[in-house]
Amino acid sequence: MQKIEWKKEDREVIVDKIKRYFEKELDCEIGSFDAAFLLDFFADEIGGYFYNQGLNDARDAVAEHNAALIDSLYSMEEIL
Repeated sequence: MQKIEWKKEDREVIVDKIKRYFEKELDCEIGSFDAAFLLDFFADEIGGYFYNQGLNDARDAVAEHNAALIDSLYSMEEIL
């Protein structure tokens, strides 16, 4: 699997969110380096699961849309 390349601004936002999560939920302060390391770990180790779930969700949405389109086409059919 290809490594995720974050835009600098996005990476900074995500790292900040990780730091705030640790402070709020775990009552623990971590630095930017540790938060970035954790981000990389999660991206490398479980990112593929999120990616695959996104593909499954997209596949389901397309199938649902196609079913609605087919129903619409059948409703337009003239009975001869």
